[in-house]
Amino acid sequence: MAHEKPTSAVAGAGRPLKIIAGADDFGSSLKDTLVAQLRSFDIEVEDLGTTKYYSVGEEVGRRVSQAAKNTESAVETRGLVACGTGVGVAIFANKFPGVYAATCLTPGDALNARSISNCNVLAVSGMSTAPEAAAEILTTFLNTPFKSPCPASGSNPWPEEIQSFLDGSVTEMSKIGDETTTTAAAAADPPCFICSVAKSRQDNEFTPVDIMPGGSMKILRETPTSAIVRFKAGSVEPAHHHTFGHDLVVTKGSKCVWNLTKSEKYDLGIGDYLFTPAGDVHRVKYYEDTEFFIKWDGHWDLFLDEDIASANAAIDIQKK
Repeated sequence: MAHEKPTSAVAGAGRPLKIIAGADDFGSSLKDTLVAQLRSFDIEVEDLGTTKYYSVGEEVGRRVSQAAKNTESAVETRGLVACGTGVGVAIFANKFPGVYAATCLTPGDALNARSISNCNVLAVSGMSTAPEAAAEILTTFLNTPFKSPCPASGSNPWPEEIQSFLDGSVTEMSKIGDETTTTAAAAADPPCFICSVAKSRQDNEFTPVDIMPGGSMKILRETPTSAIVRFKAGSVEPAHHHTFGHDLVVTKGSKCVWNLTKSEKYDLGIGDYLFTPAGDVHRVKYYEDTEFFIKWDGHWDLFLDEDIASANAAIDIQKK
């Protein structure tokens, strides 16, 4: 049975669609079948292959979450994960903000998940779902717009009250965990000491980094050097290198780091860690207001390898 190719206006909300896919050993065969189906639709697929147990759910969730933060992207990114039941990989993917993963065993499940929850990661069961059924589930996942009629609505348009709820549901979900929504919980369960210190930092404690527009930093310790660094949304660090290697952990926002020495790219969000070896030339783009903790193995220094105009031009080329 052939499956109709999804229209770009639906599958990609008017934007080209990219799918990040992966599976464990129990879902690998089914994932391969669905990846082939996606490619037959001329949909871009990044296949992460097969990994042990549920870790692929974590990696797909991380990448879909990072893509969701980049609101300027011309591409819509969704995920496809498979394990024995389809449950474990969905749980792991859902640990990341902006990820709405649902385990779908029937096309009706996929229709409901897309219509009601704007599901952007499809999880399937390699042990319970035949390839032909999975193909129908995937096609439904691709072709169903958010808030469309579905089995849960009796296949009729949603009543006005529920339509109103759906209109604000994704925005409300994205606020879960924000300070404004956790005030009462924080009063009952006070934040940790480190969180309290982080919140109490004042802007006047930070010194602008003159050769990096949009950046400022607060030195906590010198040689070896520890610092807290901030960059405003849209800022770019031109290609540069340091005498010493450095570790960093993102505590707010998101950024992309290109290690030009190793031809590697890293998309980093809250909680992500990266080590850059001494002398490696790297360029950075900040998607939103971002803060991170950084530690150099020795003293802090910085040597520019390009100017800001060249950096912006290079990033524009990489986006194409």
